[in-house]
Amino acid sequence: MTDVVVVGGGVAGLVAARDLAKGGAHVVLVEASGVLGGMVRRHTVAGLDLDMAADSFATRNDAVGRLAIELGLGNEITTPDPRGAWLMTRDGRTFPIPATGLLGIPGSPMAADVLAVVGQKAAFRAQMDSLLPSLVGSKATSLGELVRKRMGERVLDDLVVPIVAGVHSTHPDHLDPDRVAPGLRAALLRDGSLARAVLALRARATAGSAVQGIRGGIVRLVDELVADMDTYGVEVRLHTRATAIEEHAVELVSADGPTERLPADHVLASTPDPARTTPATRTGIELVTLVVDQPELDAAPRGTGMLVHPDAAEVAAKAITHATVKWPWLAEAAAGRHVLRLSYATDATDGADVATSLPVDPADATGTRATRDATALLGVPVAPSAVVGAARVRWHGPDTTAAGLAEGVVAIGEASTGRGLAGIVASSRTAAEHILDS
Repeated sequence: MTDVVVVGGGVAGLVAARDLAKGGAHVVLVEASGVLGGMVRRHTVAGLDLDMAADSFATRNDAVGRLAIELGLGNEITTPDPRGAWLMTRDGRTFPIPATGLLGIPGSPMAADVLAVVGQKAAFRAQMDSLLPSLVGSKATSLGELVRKRMGERVLDDLVVPIVAGVHSTHPDHLDPDRVAPGLRAALLRDGSLARAVLALRARATAGSAVQGIRGGIVRLVDELVADMDTYGVEVRLHTRATAIEEHAVELVSADGPTERLPADHVLASTPDPARTTPATRTGIELVTLVVDQPELDAAPRGTGMLVHPDAAEVAAKAITHATVKWPWLAEAAAGRHVLRLSYATDATDGADVATSLPVDPADATGTRATRDATALLGVPVAPSAVVGAARVRWHGPDTTAAGLAEGVVAIGEASTGRGLAGIVASSRTAAEHILDS
């Protein structure tokens, strides 16, 4: 019997396995694919090594920063360019994202940058939040319901929807506020208004940018985690799929071997229960990366990028990141070229459990759509002839029905904590700590 089996070799599994082994546990990590890191991996476009998916981590807690320091990457942590991002409303208007918000919820509803987006009437309605009893909306089951009751429909649609859709690929009406904005509900009850709650959470957040990155890419966290796992003796089994996950055992089948039952004192899993019959509820996500030679983009016309209302006309992308503006280290590596990352919501059947980066022809349907959307969002013509390299990556969003693991199995990863490295790393380390202390 081994001490711990970790099912799933994404960041959650790597962090938990590394911490457990460092603490003296014998750990077996199994991964169905042939690669570690999940979506935190690299691909090369036009000779540039880039993050395949996430390129930053939230600083709402210090979990990722502390991990980076432990892994020897403390001096490589970097903050994005301060020019910030823009948003596009349902009717195609574009504005810089207001400065004092949280997921688009304004901390100062009558601020000039909020008035510019929603108008005076909607801003007055949002300001009424300060006059409402704190109990109004405090039991809302979704972020959308909470904002709608406190600040009105216009603030929700013009500010919160495009930002949340770009960050979480989901409408605010389908997001638990306690998951995507921990502490917001409690701050509302304590401070008496949603706006004051937003300002309070922002004041308590880590000083500086709401997100940070790693010079050379977030993928460097995976490189160092894998190296540490090897140092601490984690037994890694690739191409090995769990067919049953129980509290004290995992049944495994490898690509070239028979079924094996592996007993363990503890089992952690970042994957759904393979025995369950409930259909998965998932989204499909596509990221198209363009490397372009377009000097007009030197002026950073939309700052670090733009988040788009899902119903914005004539634009298919839900967000664009001007990566060489966002990250100065990448601008240096790109040597005058520009890296644009456009994200799209796709049918769940178009996703993949293990994403692969595929080259894109700027003249094909995917390339044409990306250059057309980049032109509309950045306000600068991005011609297919300016594209020197392009690639696309498709993957599944987290399975939101994956909570039904067998009793006693410790759930880690996106399905249990939601998207975002900050939450995933923090919860995985907490799970490992509890096992080591038991």
